[in-house]
Amino acid sequence: MTPVEPKRAAPGPVEIALLASVFLVAACGLVYELAAAALASYLLGDSVLQFSTVIGAYLFAMGVGSWLSRHLERQLPAQFLRIELLIALVGGTMPTLLLLSHTFVSDAFRGLLYGLVMLVGTLVGLEIPLVMRMLKRHVALKELVSQVLTFDYLGALAVSVAFPVWLVPQLGLARTGLLFGLMNAAVAFWALWLFRDEIRARSAHGLAAVLTLAVLLGAWVAADRITTQAEDRFYQDKAVLTETTPWQRIVVTHGRNGHRLFLNGNLQFAESDEYRYHEALVHPVMSAFAAAGGSPRRVAVLGGGDGMAVREILKYPGVEQVTLVELDPAMTRLFSQDERLRRLNHDALRSPKLRIVNTDAFRWLDEGEETFDIVIVDFPDPTNFSVGKLYTQSFYALLAKRLAAGGFAVVQTTSPLIARQSYWTVATTIEAAGLRTAPYHAHVPSFGEWGFIVASLRPFTPGAGALPAGLRFLTPDTLKLMFDFPADMVRVPAEVNRLSNQVLVHTYEREWGKVSP
Repeated sequence: MTPVEPKRAAPGPVEIALLASVFLVAACGLVYELAAAALASYLLGDSVLQFSTVIGAYLFAMGVGSWLSRHLERQLPAQFLRIELLIALVGGTMPTLLLLSHTFVSDAFRGLLYGLVMLVGTLVGLEIPLVMRMLKRHVALKELVSQVLTFDYLGALAVSVAFPVWLVPQLGLARTGLLFGLMNAAVAFWALWLFRDEIRARSAHGLAAVLTLAVLLGAWVAADRITTQAEDRFYQDKAVLTETTPWQRIVVTHGRNGHRLFLNGNLQFAESDEYRYHEALVHPVMSAFAAAGGSPRRVAVLGGGDGMAVREILKYPGVEQVTLVELDPAMTRLFSQDERLRRLNHDALRSPKLRIVNTDAFRWLDEGEETFDIVIVDFPDPTNFSVGKLYTQSFYALLAKRLAAGGFAVVQTTSPLIARQSYWTVATTIEAAGLRTAPYHAHVPSFGEWGFIVASLRPFTPGAGALPAGLRFLTPDTLKLMFDFPADMVRVPAEVNRLSNQVLVHTYEREWGKVSP
């Protein structure tokens, strides 16, 4: 006769409390890890590298913490409480401390980043072993590991979804860190009450918990002011508009040279000279198409959510429809609603001729069949692999399929002077996709010498068509001169940038790193 196992007793209040703590500490630990990696990618670029190194260092530190936990033998509830308070204080304030470090002592940023990541990771690594040892008094061994890991993974799942979808867009990185610091502090208070009969010097522990809570609440109240002051100093102008989205940190500043737009800390345009960039980007291909066979009717803009390129396109009355493909809906919302930004793009994003598609441009090219007379490719520079894929042979092959037979595309292509190898890598990659290229450059004071490349299925003749009236930079004569390269910018051999290698990201980082402060 098979013996019947006795039914397991319902979980007691201590067991429930500790398992809930496992859920919370797992969620908090992952938030600190993600916040550090996200901030590093915003400020240092190359998101794949930053996430890989930060997460690797964090996991290693957790292993160190787990190993060290063997040396904690007495007063486990008190040890757990103190660790929670340390994590709350260090982990909760970590994003704010890193932002301030990058602004005021930038040389120390990397050291502080990995120092804090290792410290928080070690403390988090101490947590779970201590909880398991405390639970061992209430849960059978065969149930212990499965229950702890289940709640640990559930906490990680909840945060991994909430972090990009809700937490960062709604709270920003600084307050997201502080919110979860407060959760760790709450777990400490919970432990103080739950094990009140076992913890010695309860008053001292209670005072430490109250002081930790006060620091976190004070930082929460001051978070906006701290972030604003740090960004004002970093950008050297007053930040008049900021927003953190799942994709990037958007900052608009205003100073002597008017408004400037930064994405993840990288300058995208300055009001004082953006007309040079956008006229050079748009009008060579638009005027050439008009000269070859009538005004372009259907135009697509990939990137360019600020609406400046659309503003220039709408100067051609024959244009019937403009399709703007911008990944981040916050960009098109801000530049179509904020009065200051609408003035800059002349309300281009409110034109009845415009259709806005908020999606990934790679996917949009791959899934659609509509062709265009002109395609303006205005992405940020390839500072990381997620942007670098938009400069690959695969991307340009898809782009070629969306060009009308006589159509032209133009790609903004970094500086052929500072990043010469990177510039010609893009040209080589476009040609590998079966397109002809016509490289050119223009001087934009905020950026220096800047490069563009025309891509087409047919030959391109620069300066062949009439330019619209009212341009501030381009003339027929200056347009032709832009296609002439001096000796220090002429073509050099370059590899094809493929999805499988992304050589452009590494080349770009190396070349621009030489001129970084």
